[in-house]
Amino acid sequence: QVRLVESGGGLVQPGGSLRLSCAASGSILSIGTMGWYRQARGKQRELVATITRGISTNYADSVKGRFTISRDNAKNTMYLQMNSLKPEDTAVYYCYADLTPYGISWGQGTQVTVSS
Repeated sequence: QVRLVESGGGLVQPGGSLRLSCAASGSILSIGTMGWYRQARGKQRELVATITRGISTNYADSVKGRFTISRDNAKNTMYLQMNSLKPEDTAVYYCYADLTPYGISWGQGTQVTVSS
């Protein structure tokens, strides 16, 4: 059974930082592109950042310069370092990964709340 498990969400004050993790487990042959989406209450899910196996990255304009996506291929784990957090970053954050031979898989989501 293949799983993606997120961790690291929580409550943080504006200007603070959090680091999210997404760990893949199971009989995985390889992992291609990984990424993070988020969904705020009452809004559509939006792409936050992606990272290829070759470590090429892409970010939404709203998080450029504040968020950093990275991965450790040896550990089948992806990270999202979030700095200078704003209230508008409040959302449920979901990770996804292209897992061979299973295709696109999603994590269960982790809540990030930015509030004073």
